[in-house]
Amino acid sequence: MTEIIAVRFKNGGKEYYFDPKGTAVSPGDQVIIETAKGPEFGVCCRGNTMVEDDQVVQPLRPLLRLATDKDLASLQRNREREREAMRVCQEKIAEHKLDMGLVRCESSFDGNKLLFFFTSEGRVDFRALVKDLATTLHCRIELRQIGVRDESKLLGGLGICGRPYCCNAFLEQFHPVSIKMAKTQGLSLNPAKISGACGRLMCCLKYEQDAYEDAVKRLPKKDSFVEAPDGVGNVMDVDMLKETVKVRLDNAPDSPQVYAADEIRVVRSGKGPRPEGYTSPPPVELEKLRKATPRRIQGEPREPVVPLDRSLFRSDAGERKASSRRGAGQSGRTKEARSRAESRPSAAPTDKPKDGQGGKPRSHRRRRSGGGKPKA
Repeated sequence: MTEIIAVRFKNGGKEYYFDPKGTAVSPGDQVIIETAKGPEFGVCCRGNTMVEDDQVVQPLRPLLRLATDKDLASLQRNREREREAMRVCQEKIAEHKLDMGLVRCESSFDGNKLLFFFTSEGRVDFRALVKDLATTLHCRIELRQIGVRDESKLLGGLGICGRPYCCNAFLEQFHPVSIKMAKTQGLSLNPAKISGACGRLMCCLKYEQDAYEDAVKRLPKKDSFVEAPDGVGNVMDVDMLKETVKVRLDNAPDSPQVYAADEIRVVRSGKGPRPEGYTSPPPVELEKLRKATPRRIQGEPREPVVPLDRSLFRSDAGERKASSRRGAGQSGRTKEARSRAESRPSAAPTDKPKDGQGGKPRSHRRRRSGGGKPKA
C-alpha cells in the first residue's frame, strides 16, 4: 500500500497522484507540487489515501509544501503577467499577419515560461513569432495548437442546458461521440440541437448510451410481430425510457394499445412475413401474459363522471342558517308592501289576465297577435 494525495492543476483537469511526505492534506487545500516542469501550484481534490501499489506509477513526485501567503501573492502576479502577455501576443500576431486565434496564456509558477494556446484551420509557421515574443517578454515561449473541443474546455461557458460546460467543469478527458448514439437514443439528428458550442456532438450523449444499448437488446424492434394479452399484432413504437410498447392489434387496428415490455411475446423480430402456419393462441392463453391492470384503449371513451349530490354533505347547521336567511328576507318587507299584496284582487283561474294584472307584458301579446300598432 502507498499513501498518496490527488491534485488538480486546473478546474476540470485530470487528477495526479503525489507523495504527501507525511504531511496531512485535506481536500480543497492549496499546495505546491514538484513536477517535471518545476514547482507548480495546485488544489488537493483527495486527501491522504492508501491505495494499491499497482494503481500508481513509481516514483511518485513529492509534495513541497502547503501554499503560503507568499505563494498566493506570486500566483496573483503570474495572473497579471498572463493578461499582459495575451495583449502583447495578439499585437504580434497581427504584425506577422498569421491566421491563428489566441485562446489562452498560462505562466509557470516560477515565471520562467509562458505557454500560449491557439487555434487554426491549418498548420502555422510561427517561428518568427516565437523569437519576437521571447525578445519582448524575456522568458521561454511555447505555442501549442489545440482543437475546438479543447478551446471550449479552456474558455468555459454555459451550455443549452443552462449549466457550465461539462468539459470545463468535471470531465477529465474527452470521450468519442458518434451520430449513432443520437440515433440509438431517438434524438433529433439536426446538428444545431445535438452539437455543443464547439460545433462537435455534445459530450452528454455518451452518459446514457450504455443504458440505451441495454434497452435495445431487451426491447422488441419496431414492426415486430408479437403476442399481447388482447391479441396479436405488430409493434408501432417503442418507448425506451418507460420500457413500453405500442401494438396495433389485428382485431382492433384503429385502436393501438400500449403494453409493458414484459407483457408481450415476440414471434418475429423486425420486419418480414409472418411465420408460415402460425396460429394465434386462444384468448385465455394470451390473457396470461398480462401482468398489470388492463389499460384503456386509445380513443375509447372514459366512464361518465357522476356529479356529487351536495345535499348529502349539507349539515343541519347549514340548513338552519339558510332558513334563517330566508326568514330574515321575508320579515324585512315593509308593512305597506305586505298590505298592498294582501289587498290586491286575485284573478280566477278561468279569467284572462288584464293588462298590468299578471300574465305577460302587453308588448308580448302585441307581437303574438302579429305586431303593428294596437287597435283603437
